[in-house]
Amino acid sequence: QKTVTKDNKEYLDGVAVKRQKMSKIRELTAEHMVRSVRTSPHVTTTFEIDLHHVAQVKSNFEQQIIEKHKLKITYTSFFIHAAVEALKLHPILNASVDGSDILLKETINMGCAIAIESGLIVPVIKNANKLSFIEKALALNDLAQRAHSKKILPDELLGGTFSITNPGMYGCLHSQPI
Repeated sequence: QKTVTKDNKEYLDGVAVKRQKMSKIRELTAEHMVRSVRTSPHVTTTFEIDLHHVAQVKSNFEQQIIEKHKLKITYTSFFIHAAVEALKLHPILNASVDGSDILLKETINMGCAIAIESGLIVPVIKNANKLSFIEKALALNDLAQRAHSKKILPDELLGGTFSITNPGMYGCLHSQPI
């Protein structure tokens, strides 16, 4: 969008704005999201799911998992596990389009959006289809911790075949991410 400058102030559609340079992560995220909108078919389907059973399982095993694996289990771990299991049953959803061809992915590399100080990144749990629930949860925890401490490796942000995000912690009832 075109801005105008008047009296050393920048305006967009008559509203004063303050220009701020994007961090490299935000710039790459924005570029990737725009490319994704142009190249990937987007469909949003919303289901209401009763998580009482998941909450009970989480509550029943939380202390054991903390003691055995030094891991505080999150709902996102359950969502990742459910998504991987669903993709195993419906591999057409773990695919992309290349012209008139469908590229069926031979592995499930699960991306999970993580908000960090400098922007949103999507680390990837590689070969998630070969990991147990606990292994996926441990991988997510490791990636999230290293993302927040800026120790994530560039290769760990590549190769995702399917991604999820969990905005529920913000009180969100519906989301339509790219």
